[in-house]
Amino acid sequence: MSPHPAFVIRAATAADIPIIQGIAHATWAGRDDGLTQLSLWRQRIDAGGATPPHRHHCDEVVLCLSGEGEVHVGGVVHRFAAGRTVVLPKDRDHQLFSTGPGPLELIGVFAATPVPTVLPDGSPLELPWRS
Repeated sequence: MSPHPAFVIRAATAADIPIIQGIAHATWAGRDDGLTQLSLWRQRIDAGGATPPHRHHCDEVVLCLSGEGEVHVGGVVHRFAAGRTVVLPKDRDHQLFSTGPGPLELIGVFAATPVPTVLPDGSPLELPWRS
Protein backbone atom coordinates (compact mmCIF):
# COMPACT_ATOMS: atom_id res chain seq x y z
CA MET A 1 0.00 0.00 0.00
CA SER A 2 1.26 3.43 -0.89
CA PRO A 3 1.92 5.72 2.11
CA HIS A 4 0.17 8.48 0.15
CA PRO A 5 -2.99 7.07 -1.46
CA ALA A 6 -4.41 8.76 -4.51
CA PHE A 7 -7.78 10.33 -3.95
CA VAL A 8 -8.68 10.22 -7.64
CA ILE A 9 -7.66 7.11 -9.56
CA ARG A 10 -8.17 6.00 -13.14
CA ALA A 11 -10.76 3.22 -13.53
CA ALA A 12 -9.04 0.25 -15.14
CA THR A 13 -10.64 -1.49 -18.09
CA ALA A 14 -11.93 -4.98 -17.29
CA ALA A 15 -9.48 -7.55 -18.65
CA ASP A 16 -10.07 -11.21 -19.47
CA ILE A 17 -9.13 -13.56 -16.65
CA PRO A 18 -7.60 -16.69 -18.17
CA ILE A 19 -8.49 -19.16 -15.40
CA ILE A 20 -12.16 -18.18 -15.25
CA GLN A 21 -13.47 -18.54 -18.79
CA GLY A 22 -15.81 -15.81 -19.94
CA ILE A 23 -15.18 -13.37 -17.10
CA ALA A 24 -13.30 -10.09 -17.42
CA HIS A 25 -12.35 -8.26 -14.23
CA ALA A 26 -10.91 -4.96 -13.05
CA THR A 27 -10.39 -3.93 -9.44
CA TRP A 28 -11.25 -0.24 -9.36
CA ALA A 29 -10.36 0.37 -5.71
CA GLY A 30 -9.11 -1.70 -2.79
CA ARG A 31 -6.28 -2.23 -0.34
CA ASP A 32 -3.61 -1.22 -2.88
CA ASP A 33 -5.35 2.14 -3.16
CA GLY A 34 -5.29 2.84 0.58
CA LEU A 35 -8.70 1.43 1.54
CA THR A 36 -9.10 -0.66 4.67
CA GLN A 37 -12.78 -1.68 4.61
CA LEU A 38 -14.07 -1.57 1.03
CA SER A 39 -13.38 -2.98 -2.44
CA LEU A 40 -14.87 -1.93 -5.77
CA TRP A 41 -14.80 -4.26 -8.79
CA ARG A 42 -16.07 -4.12 -12.36
CA GLN A 43 -16.78 -7.38 -14.16
CA ARG A 44 -18.10 -8.55 -17.50
CA ILE A 45 -19.54 -12.05 -17.79
CA ASP A 46 -19.92 -13.22 -21.38
CA ALA A 47 -23.31 -14.48 -22.58
CA GLY A 48 -23.80 -17.99 -21.18
CA GLY A 49 -20.98 -17.56 -18.64
CA ALA A 50 -21.10 -17.83 -14.87
CA THR A 51 -19.03 -17.37 -11.75
CA PRO A 52 -18.25 -20.47 -9.73
CA PRO A 53 -20.56 -21.00 -6.75
CA HIS A 54 -18.95 -19.10 -3.86
CA ARG A 55 -19.46 -16.83 -0.87
CA HIS A 56 -17.68 -13.90 0.76
CA HIS A 57 -17.07 -13.26 4.44
CA CYS A 58 -18.39 -9.74 3.90
CA ASP A 59 -21.48 -8.06 2.49
CA GLU A 60 -21.63 -7.57 -1.29
CA VAL A 61 -23.75 -5.28 -3.47
CA VAL A 62 -23.84 -5.84 -7.24
CA LEU A 63 -25.05 -3.09 -9.57
CA CYS A 64 -26.11 -4.31 -13.00
CA LEU A 65 -25.02 -1.83 -15.67
CA SER A 66 -26.15 -3.81 -18.72
CA GLY A 67 -27.27 -7.25 -19.81
CA GLU A 68 -29.46 -9.84 -18.13
CA GLY A 69 -28.56 -12.24 -15.39
CA GLU A 70 -29.55 -14.55 -12.60
CA VAL A 71 -28.20 -14.96 -9.11
CA HIS A 72 -28.77 -18.35 -7.50
CA VAL A 73 -28.98 -18.15 -3.69
CA GLY A 74 -30.18 -20.93 -1.39
CA GLY A 75 -31.73 -22.91 -4.23
CA VAL A 76 -33.76 -19.91 -5.44
CA VAL A 77 -33.20 -18.19 -8.80
CA HIS A 78 -33.47 -14.39 -8.83
CA ARG A 79 -33.48 -12.70 -12.25
CA PHE A 80 -32.14 -9.21 -12.78
CA ALA A 81 -31.16 -6.81 -15.57
CA ALA A 82 -29.71 -3.35 -16.11
CA GLY A 83 -30.82 -0.87 -13.48
CA ARG A 84 -31.24 -3.52 -10.76
CA THR A 85 -29.16 -4.04 -7.63
CA VAL A 86 -28.37 -7.46 -6.15
CA VAL A 87 -27.81 -7.52 -2.38
CA LEU A 88 -25.81 -10.45 -0.99
CA PRO A 89 -25.35 -10.57 2.80
CA LYS A 90 -22.07 -12.07 4.00
CA ASP A 91 -21.60 -15.84 4.06
CA ARG A 92 -24.43 -16.60 1.58
CA ASP A 93 -23.47 -19.09 -1.14
CA HIS A 94 -24.32 -17.61 -4.53
CA GLN A 95 -23.57 -17.90 -8.23
CA LEU A 96 -24.05 -15.26 -10.93
CA PHE A 97 -25.06 -16.20 -14.49
CA SER A 98 -25.19 -14.13 -17.67
CA THR A 99 -28.48 -15.16 -19.30
CA GLY A 100 -29.07 -12.57 -22.02
CA PRO A 101 -27.89 -12.46 -25.62
CA GLY A 102 -24.98 -10.16 -24.71
CA PRO A 103 -22.53 -9.77 -21.85
CA LEU A 104 -23.54 -8.95 -18.29
CA GLU A 105 -21.76 -5.80 -17.02
CA LEU A 106 -21.51 -5.46 -13.24
CA ILE A 107 -20.07 -3.26 -10.53
CA GLY A 108 -19.39 -5.08 -7.27
CA VAL A 109 -19.00 -3.31 -3.93
CA PHE A 110 -17.61 -5.34 -1.03
CA ALA A 111 -17.37 -4.47 2.67
CA ALA A 112 -13.78 -5.76 2.89
CA THR A 113 -10.39 -5.48 1.27
CA PRO A 114 -9.03 -7.87 0.28
CA VAL A 115 -12.28 -9.73 -0.43
CA PRO A 116 -12.33 -13.11 1.38
CA THR A 117 -13.88 -15.64 -1.01
CA VAL A 118 -14.56 -19.35 -0.45
CA LEU A 119 -16.23 -22.22 -2.27
CA PRO A 120 -19.42 -23.78 -0.81
CA ASP A 121 -17.30 -26.44 0.94
CA GLY A 122 -15.40 -23.70 2.78
CA SER A 123 -12.14 -24.07 0.86
CA PRO A 124 -10.54 -20.82 -0.32
CA LEU A 125 -11.24 -19.64 -3.86
CA GLU A 126 -7.99 -18.04 -4.94
CA LEU A 127 -8.86 -15.06 -7.09
CA PRO A 128 -6.51 -14.29 -9.99
CA TRP A 129 -6.74 -10.50 -9.46
CA ARG A 130 -5.93 -7.94 -6.82
CA SER A 131 -8.82 -7.25 -4.50
